[in-house]
Amino acid sequence: MKFKPLYVLLLSGLAACAQVPVNHQETEKKEESAEHEEVDQQNLPKQNLTAPILFDFLVGETALQRGNLDVAINRYLKLARTTRDPRIAKRATEIALHTGNPYFTEQAASIWIELEPDSIEARQTIAAVLVSLGKLDAARPHFEMLLASEKDSIGNAFMQLNQLLSRNADRSATLQLIQHLAQPYKDLPEAHFAISQAAWFSNEHQLALQEMQRALALRPDWEIAAVHNGRILQRISIPEASEFYRDYLQKHPTANEVRIAYTRVLIGEKNLDAAQKQLQWLSDNNPEDAEIMLATGLLATEMGDLSYTEMNFKKALSLGYKDTSAVYFHLAQIYEETQRPDLAMESYQMVKGGGRYLPAQVRYADLLAQKGNVAEAREHLHKLPAANDQQAAHLILAEAQIVRRTKAHQEVYDLLTEGLKKLPDYPELLYDRALTADKLRKYQILEQDLRKLIKLKPDNAHAYNALGYSYAERGIQLTEALKLIKKASELSPEDPYIMDSLGWVYYRMGKRAEGLNYLNLAFAARPDPEIAAHLGELLWVQGAKDDAKSIWRSALEKDPDNEVLLETMRRFMKKKAIN
Repeated sequence: MKFKPLYVLLLSGLAACAQVPVNHQETEKKEESAEHEEVDQQNLPKQNLTAPILFDFLVGETALQRGNLDVAINRYLKLARTTRDPRIAKRATEIALHTGNPYFTEQAASIWIELEPDSIEARQTIAAVLVSLGKLDAARPHFEMLLASEKDSIGNAFMQLNQLLSRNADRSATLQLIQHLAQPYKDLPEAHFAISQAAWFSNEHQLALQEMQRALALRPDWEIAAVHNGRILQRISIPEASEFYRDYLQKHPTANEVRIAYTRVLIGEKNLDAAQKQLQWLSDNNPEDAEIMLATGLLATEMGDLSYTEMNFKKALSLGYKDTSAVYFHLAQIYEETQRPDLAMESYQMVKGGGRYLPAQVRYADLLAQKGNVAEAREHLHKLPAANDQQAAHLILAEAQIVRRTKAHQEVYDLLTEGLKKLPDYPELLYDRALTADKLRKYQILEQDLRKLIKLKPDNAHAYNALGYSYAERGIQLTEALKLIKKASELSPEDPYIMDSLGWVYYRMGKRAEGLNYLNLAFAARPDPEIAAHLGELLWVQGAKDDAKSIWRSALEKDPDNEVLLETMRRFMKKKAIN
């Protein structure tokens, strides 16, 4: 947040400071014009610039420039109370917002709205702060006045209401507030839309449906309300949602957003023939609409029709779709999926900016490395700019993945260690180094990193699982291993890799029946080669050798170089039988 320098406040903040020369008045007008602040000078308080006030200004401004926000806000709150100047109160509010302390902000904004009761900005600020503090009853009159002031755009105000109230965690109380605010506007469709949204967030789906239907009754051709009505119906009855969309489109055939929503329902129902007809209708009836081409392409991806997706993405580009980077990124993913790496690399290079730029360049480097150009790929990553710690960490992880394929585990370990010197608490770096330390049998580092990760992220299921699995794999501390993996399972009960770890630790503890149960579940959910290795080993030792061989060989066909699978097969089968 940018704050005006001290001399501007001294000139413009106090209306009746001693006689101000003419040239200073001109400076004041210029500064106020630059800051878009129009204050009626006659309504400002008559306040002399006393030594205590000047001292508070100097202390507050110095603290602000040095980043000591607590001192700054205390001084400016004192100044706001002393001077009774709305501009000082506004500045105190800005500083309080910058501190992130809602209690300071409430004090400052309360003074501001008291001094400038007609200020929409002040009322919006105090309403938002009260919401964040959960004081909805106190916020209600402010919202009532804000809505009353929006005579020409009351509909837009209601459409933004749920977003303004989103900071309040009590969804039921939010619903009650919006219902109260909407009472004077029973003929306004947006008011019913706002109630429906609030009811949806409160999981009151029947009320959400009733209110959205009231909105549609008042405004039958309101497409966004129709889309939301269908989404609510999906929670209640998918066939009813499908029927609603179908009937709506018969009356409003050009409602493209509704048709797109209907197509998604059909895809979800696996009614791909009907979905394809809807896509074709959209394409045929909107041949010059780039956004429709992109939307139909994305829907075709959900259907697995990548050729149709590719065709429509290219149409979107030819029609001048503005966000070309998004289209090229999606095209590159299709080329990867269809085993055309050169075209994928070309498309990734066409991503020139935005949030997809860095992921595109990382994928380009990875594909470059897969072609054997590892050094060039790493150099490409080194040249990429990192705007923040997250991007810096992701670049390190991407390079580590490239080096890992060369099986240079020590180099990967060194790379991640260097990264952790710069970002010592970054979770993904800790996790990746722990797994690499396991490859190098640096078990002390593995345990150190994973325990630190658990401390930083106590809800990270993979950290518990990795530590527990490491103990189980080495046949040590099996009781603790089981405890750790069970904790991981509580956090992520459907994860097949955690199911695999549970099966593996039970097997190591001699509880083969429990082990086989979890390994079967894991393999059914994801026939991963390492899960196959574990399941096959347990089957082998139980005497089901043919079943073990079948599972191993099937997994080997998909991943012939998997180290865990190959090592397991060598232990139990003759080498010549593997090949």
